[in-house]
Amino acid sequence: MTTQEVLKKVAEGEDLTVEEVIIYQAAVKPVKQVYGKYGTLKKQYLEDKGIDWTIANLSEYLHGVDRQAEELAETMRAKLEKDDRFKRTGNFMEDYRRLTEMQKIIETEILNEIVYVE
Repeated sequence: MTTQEVLKKVAEGEDLTVEEVIIYQAAVKPVKQVYGKYGTLKKQYLEDKGIDWTIANLSEYLHGVDRQAEELAETMRAKLEKDDRFKRTGNFMEDYRRLTEMQKIIETEILNEIVYVE
């Protein structure tokens, strides 16, 4: 049986034999979606909660989570950089400590407002 015949059977909703399934799997490569950090965390959170997203467009939703997280991070970074607590001092270790603290605040906000919300 040729690949075209198997694809036609699938399109018509007919059952496939084991050999036909192997042909079909070789012909149709699954598309692997790659998400960013926050999209991946959200996917894991949804799976852990037992929420079934097989019907909805999960990949589009998770890419949206990544975009929202990026926008929130940029907004918060711009706001926090104006705060005196996070201004640069010229002392490397102090500047590094301040930057790390700012990153922790941003990370916590993203996780609480975007990722770990149903």
